[in-house]
Amino acid sequence: MPVKPLVFKGDRKPKKRKRVVDPDNLDAPPSKALTTTSGVSTAGNEDDDSWVNADSPNDIAGPILIVLPSEPATCLACDANGKVFASTVENFMDGDPSTAEPHDVRQVWIANRVAGTESFSLKGHHGRYLGCDKYGILSANGTAISPEESFLCIPVPDNPSTFGLQTQREKFLTINESSRNVPEVRGDAESITFNTTFRIRMQARFKPKLKANKEEKAKEKISRKELEEKIGRKLDEEEVRKLKKARREGNFHETALDMKVKSSHDKFAS
Repeated sequence: MPVKPLVFKGDRKPKKRKRVVDPDNLDAPPSKALTTTSGVSTAGNEDDDSWVNADSPNDIAGPILIVLPSEPATCLACDANGKVFASTVENFMDGDPSTAEPHDVRQVWIANRVAGTESFSLKGHHGRYLGCDKYGILSANGTAISPEESFLCIPVPDNPSTFGLQTQREKFLTINESSRNVPEVRGDAESITFNTTFRIRMQARFKPKLKANKEEKAKEKISRKELEEKIGRKLDEEEVRKLKKARREGNFHETALDMKVKSSHDKFAS
C-alpha cells in the first residue's frame, strides 16, 4: 500500500511523486522519512500532515507522539539502542503542549492494535517494540510482540483526550523526578494520577472522524458537466444541488433515475 513519509516542521516539502515505500523499513535517520505500518486507509486525505489529539482509543493508529505531564514539555522517545527516555518537545504553539508535534524521528512511535485484543503495540523508529519488564523498566528492544510489548490506552476520567498507558501487569507508565531537567519514565505506577496522564498526538489523516469528514467532502466533488452527462441533458442550479445532496446521502442513483424518467416524460409531453 502506498504510504506517505512523516514530515516534521521546518522540513522542505519534496515534490510529489508516486512511489511505494516499504512499511517495514523504519531505519531512516532522524531527518528522513518515517512511514506507518498501520492498516488504516489514507485515501482521500493522504496530504494532511497536521497533528491532532487522539480523543479515544479507537482513534489511535499510525505515527504517534506520547506527550508526558512534565515541565518543561517532554515526550516518550527511544534511541537506536532501545534506551527509552524523556525527550524535550520543541514544536508546540503558544506554550501549549497539547499542540505538540515531533521534531525528531526518535520521538515517534507506530501504534498498531494487537490482533484479537484491546491493546496496542508501539514500534520505535529502529523497528523494535516498546516493552516493560516486571521491575517497571522500559526498553525498546523487542523484535516481536509479547504481553510485555502490549499496552492498554485507558481514557483518564474528567480529563478529555488524555490516557493512562497500562502494562499487562496492570501497572501504569509514569514519570518520576530525576536529578536532571528531564524526568525518568517507568512502568510501575499502581493507579492513574497526574504523573501517569499522557496525551497522544497523532496525524490527522489517520483519525477516523476526520478521515470520514474528508471522504464526505470528496463525495461532493463532482462537476456540473459530469452530472449532465449522467442525466443526459442540461441541468439547472436546483437540480445540480439536489444531485450533489443525493451523493452525500447515498441515494444518488435513485435521484438520478427519477430525473431521467422525468426528462423522458417531459420530452414526450412536448
